[in-house]
Amino acid sequence: MRYIILLLANLATTAFGQSQPDCASESYRDSLFAVYSQRADLLPIEHPGRVQTYDSLISICPNIAEAYQEKAQHYMVVKDFEKLFKNMDKAVELDTNRWLPYRGYLHCILAGNYEKAIADFQEAEKRMPHAFTMDHSFSFYKAIAWMQLGDFEKAESSFLRDIATQRRGEGKNDIHYNTLLYFGIMYYLSGELDKAQERLNECLQLYEQHPTANYYMGLTLKIMGNNHHTTYFQKARQYMEEGYRINEPNSHFAPYPRQVTLADLENQ
Repeated sequence: MRYIILLLANLATTAFGQSQPDCASESYRDSLFAVYSQRADLLPIEHPGRVQTYDSLISICPNIAEAYQEKAQHYMVVKDFEKLFKNMDKAVELDTNRWLPYRGYLHCILAGNYEKAIADFQEAEKRMPHAFTMDHSFSFYKAIAWMQLGDFEKAESSFLRDIATQRRGEGKNDIHYNTLLYFGIMYYLSGELDKAQERLNECLQLYEQHPTANYYMGLTLKIMGNNHHTTYFQKARQYMEEGYRINEPNSHFAPYPRQVTLADLENQ
């Protein structure tokens, strides 16, 4: 591995070190980033050498947004939120349309900075209506943020916009099961249990092994006085033990809000 790192360093020097760096050139920046990202990818994401590699790149061209985003990924894994958002702020400054939604996602899912998440996604929607990040529309994350803040009216409106965005075009696509999951959780939290049951049932029709959907269906039915609630708690435990999860990108580093745990099930 050391030989490969040295070889990449020599390649970078040969390709870029014989003249002044042309950091204003997008193609130059892309080529330079490719060399340094190859070097960084030889190391696990939590290794500090990845940060050092991208710092070396930034010392040559400080205007490569992806270098700051890659540093942010390292800090996400090691849970250093201050450095994570310091680097994401710089990435957004350099390439707003690309990295603003991702920063909003991190504020919402990882850090629980819900007001900041909403602000980022509102700005992103102005710039890129109907766009997606990390497999979801911007409205999906706004809906979760509003739900977590307890504003269920705005959360419901955002979930409906998320569904409308997913149905654009011919409108034949299945709605993402985690949209239905969180829509159901929102109705559960707001006390609209019939609607919660309906949305959670739709989620389970798409992904019957979803532990969190089974858990919240159990909670909903328990409050409604339906004796079948124990079946859903049993299913939630079974599917968790079998390895089923929420199935979202980065969910092992950035757990989504209100995911069921075995500790939750012990209390049922």
